[in-house]
This record gives sequence, structure tokens and C-alpha cells, in this order.
Amino acid sequence: MSAFSRRKFLQSSAAATAASALTKAAAAGVHGKMNMLLIAVDDQNARLGCYGNRLAKTPNLDALAARGTTFKKAYCQYPLCGPSRASLMTGLAPDTTRIYGNENRVRDTIPDVTTIDQLFRKNGYYSARVGKIYHADNPADIGQDGLDDPATWDYVFNPQRVDHPKEEPEVTNFTPLQTRQDKNGYARLGSTISFHESHSPDRTMTDSLGADETIRLLREKRNQPFFIAYGLYRPHVPWIVPKAYFDMFPLKNIKAKPLGEEELHQAPAPAYTTHPPNFGMTELQCRQAMRAYYASSAFMDAQVGRVLSELKSLGLEKNTVVVFWADHGWSLGEHGQWEKQTVFESAAHVPLIFAGPGTTSGKVCTRTVEHLDIFPTLTALCGLKAVPPVLQGQSLTPLLKDSNSPWSKPAISQVTRPLAQGLRMKYRANVCGWK
Repeated sequence: MSAFSRRKFLQSSAAATAASALTKAAAAGVHGKMNMLLIAVDDQNARLGCYGNRLAKTPNLDALAARGTTFKKAYCQYPLCGPSRASLMTGLAPDTTRIYGNENRVRDTIPDVTTIDQLFRKNGYYSARVGKIYHADNPADIGQDGLDDPATWDYVFNPQRVDHPKEEPEVTNFTPLQTRQDKNGYARLGSTISFHESHSPDRTMTDSLGADETIRLLREKRNQPFFIAYGLYRPHVPWIVPKAYFDMFPLKNIKAKPLGEEELHQAPAPAYTTHPPNFGMTELQCRQAMRAYYASSAFMDAQVGRVLSELKSLGLEKNTVVVFWADHGWSLGEHGQWEKQTVFESAAHVPLIFAGPGTTSGKVCTRTVEHLDIFPTLTALCGLKAVPPVLQGQSLTPLLKDSNSPWSKPAISQVTRPLAQGLRMKYRANVCGWK
């Protein structure tokens, strides 16, 4: 073998060895740590394809569920944005955070708490928030920080486009405005049954801009450990999404559940918050509202799909844990109720999907779990140090390995009701079937 050919052979062998090493490094993560992509949605109930709903158009979440573990019986701690998100991000129940409304930041009541994002940052992760993770009034705080916890992020991005506020004056509103006013007498759009079939394209919507920014961060930070939280504003009202998503759901296919008188007496009177039942909407209006909700969920799914597609294109699926969660559910006429703030199943039950390292592809877990379990699960999956000594949930890692693992922990949902002498707390114990 000539010196020249021998040199070429050695060079090609060295290149092949280096390429193999790079491939292995990429599979394990160049930095030796697992990344975290947290995807949070606002007011999403379990009407998703991967939860058995045949009407929903959620192919991207269905695909995520197919490569991970779907928890069919997951529950929020409190069916309202502020308390729910504060509880999830701190791993502490509402009776510990003492946050029962949408007025407090987490450090107003627990100033020394270590949040999920803060712990990842302390462990050397780049920590970024895009959109809504902690509470922010929707739609009033779109484009603003809301009640964010700014000390825990390296970077924040507050998307805002034509849906807020430009197209909000065009909504169709089915809710009696006199029951939905702020202290200045103005209608609180985020508490109305309202929608608009926008003629603007996807790229002009707030959540699409959020997806753009999340994709940019994935590309920019792919070679360092990251904790990226992408929070979408849909399907929270007002349901303003492109008309194409409404067109996916012909009105003739939408069925409103008939309301029987007995349904209004299945629970104590304080359990009901929609007065009058269905807000007095006609059967047709109920169907139109349901259609708008499904359209908003489909739009949300499309934006999540763009982010997940980029994650795959960048080769980050193998070393990135993806968690999809909703802050609480949302009633669509069950028991004559709409919105949240009840502990009926439709409001307390939430979608929860884990995918990536440490999960089992295509598994469905029917154990009863809760938001509190997310924090200890992430610390276990990523091997984080300096974990807070008190976390009130339980790691789901045994269920991620074997969805039929023994499990004897219930999930507790709670909600307050005002009384003359103060607040009355209502609790619901969601008990699992354990072995």
C-alpha cells in the first residue's frame, strides 16, 4: 500500500470513528443531560383524539402520545389558572401555596420557594419561557408578563399578534354581559362564551408566534442543556382562530347534550357556577360554542405540532423529555355548566402526556395522578440536585416504565366558594384503582 493510499485510509478511518463518536454523543446529549420541553395549554379538557374523542382533530398530540405515556386519569389541584399553575410549578398544594385566585404571584405567599424552572436553572440548564406558564389574564395580559416569576428564567418572550386585541371586537358573544363585568363595568372577554372565525392566517396568531420563538430557541440552544416552557393561550376564550379550523367541524356533526332537570340537583347548589344553566344559550348556540372550542383545540394542536416537528428534525427527541399538560379542564355543557371553577369531571380532569427518555412508547396509564406529581417526576427523570425537601406529589417514573405498576395515591382537586363569613373550601378526592 502506497504512503498516499495508507494516509487516505487512516484519515477515512479516523473520520468514521469521529462520526460514530458524534452520533453516540448526540444520542446521549452532547452535554450529558436530558433536556426538558414543557408544553402548557390553557383551558384544555380531555376532548382530544388520544383520549378517545372521535370528533377532535389533534393528530400531533396523538402522535406524541404514541411515542410516550398518556395518563388517562390525571387531575388538576384547582380548576382555575392562577392556583393551578402555582401549584404545578411549585409542587405544592393550594392549601400550602395559599393561592386560591388569580391575584397572587407565587412569591407573594411563599417567597423562598424553589420552582421547577428555578431548579433546572440551578442545575446548569438554560431556562426560557415563551407565552403563558404562570398565570396571566387571558386575553388581557397577552403580550405581557402577567403574574410570571421573572427571577427564575434566563429569557422570556411574550407573543402577541392580531387575535389580541385587533380581532377581539369582532367576536360573537353568547354570554350575558351583565354577569361578566370587571370593577370598571367593562365586559371581561376572558370569561365569556365568545368566538370569531378569523380570516387571518396561522402565522398572524399569537400562539403561532410563540411556536416560532420556541423553534428558534430549540435551534439556538440545541447543544446545551435547556428547560424550555412553551405556553399557549388557546383554547381559552375568546376562541379566535383561522376559519380553516372552524371548517374542520361541520356544525351538523356537533351534538349538544340534552340537559335533564335531575342534572341540576346531582350536587349541592354551590357546586354549580353557570347561572342560568348553559348561560341561557339555545341548543344551536351551544353547538356553535362547542364547534369554536374544537376549532381552537385543533389550532393549538397545529402549533404544538410545529414545535415537535422541529424537535425531531434537530435530532433532539432522544434526549429531550416532553411534557404536555393543561392547567385544568373546561366544561362544555355538562350538567349545564360552562368554563371552569367546578370540581365536576369536565373541569378537574386534565390531559397529561410524557414522551421521550424514561417513558414507554404508546402506553396508556389508568392510574389516578395529579399535577403535583409532575415536579418530582421531572427531578427524577433528569437526575436534578438540590431538590426541595418538601414536594407534595409522587414521582410517576414507575408508571412511565410500567403503566400497571402498583399505585395507591389519590388525586385531590379543590375549589373555593364565597360565603358571608369568608371562603368555604370544597374538595374532591379522585381515587385510583390500585393493585
